[in-house]
Amino acid sequence: MPNINRRTLLAGAAATGALAATATLAQEDLLTAEPDMSGKSVLITGCSTGFGRLMAEGFARKGAKVFATMRNLPRPEAGELTALASSENLDLTVIEIDVTDDAQVAAGVAQAEELAGGAIDVLVNNAGISFGGPVEIQDMEATKLTFDTNVYGPHRMARAVLPAMRAAKSGQIFNISSQLGRVIVPSYGQYSPTKFALEAMSEQLAYELVPHGIEVTIIQPGGYPTQIWKNSNENSLKLLERADEKHTSGYPALIEPLGKRTGGGSTDPMDVPNAIAEIIAMPAGTRPLRRAVHPGNKPQIPLNELTAEVQVGWLGGSPYGPWIKAVHNA
Repeated sequence: MPNINRRTLLAGAAATGALAATATLAQEDLLTAEPDMSGKSVLITGCSTGFGRLMAEGFARKGAKVFATMRNLPRPEAGELTALASSENLDLTVIEIDVTDDAQVAAGVAQAEELAGGAIDVLVNNAGISFGGPVEIQDMEATKLTFDTNVYGPHRMARAVLPAMRAAKSGQIFNISSQLGRVIVPSYGQYSPTKFALEAMSEQLAYELVPHGIEVTIIQPGGYPTQIWKNSNENSLKLLERADEKHTSGYPALIEPLGKRTGGGSTDPMDVPNAIAEIIAMPAGTRPLRRAVHPGNKPQIPLNELTAEVQVGWLGGSPYGPWIKAVHNA
């Protein structure tokens, strides 16, 4: 019996045989497909620096119609991207979206859909924030902002794009998680809790969207030398300035490094845009739910494999089974 995936689940009976045959492609064949983004409309959050900035430039150069979003416009980074688009004749538009602002999310997505002439093909939820330090010193201001950006932000964005995607019966959503969405390092504040939540929300969305032909992929980067370290250090120092000694006094060893963290070494942040472009180019129904991205240690992979096995074993024979198996290519 052929594996059930999104294509065999959603295709008509006449097409099922041919599509199931395609599902037997070897994984290495799928991964070596040349990324082709021409004609794709892609909306990316958090494009002022880091992965978002690299994706905006790289995807536009691959022929995509890119909507690069960021907050607090006007700002120099927006002007740089606009100038780049003009100089290289790229189809790239900067749109203001603060993912913590309901009105900006709704207006920004509506603007992108109008310019795209319909549903967005690909949403990349990249915007994120981090505060360092033990959980006890995370005050509610820091905690709420971290969850609002890292969890509720992707939720807002998904809710905004999904009605048009569902009407089109196609679309892809990429949520940028982290190794720390599966494994935990002490003194990274609420970062892991938010990424764990993002992982769960993304997986649930993936199952629920199978009947609509929309795929969800969770990207799990390891450490890369992007602006997130500088921003996190600044956030952590501000947190310490307002922290109460009754909370900080118990954690001298964990607090001492705050404001000094760096990461990523000589790794190339382009790994993340390249992985996403590669997955976009894969045949529908064969794309992974999760992709660990890093040239070094990837401790989350055994957990990814185990949870996939558990989900299929637990719900594979239930009424949800076709959706679960479609997502896990089981």
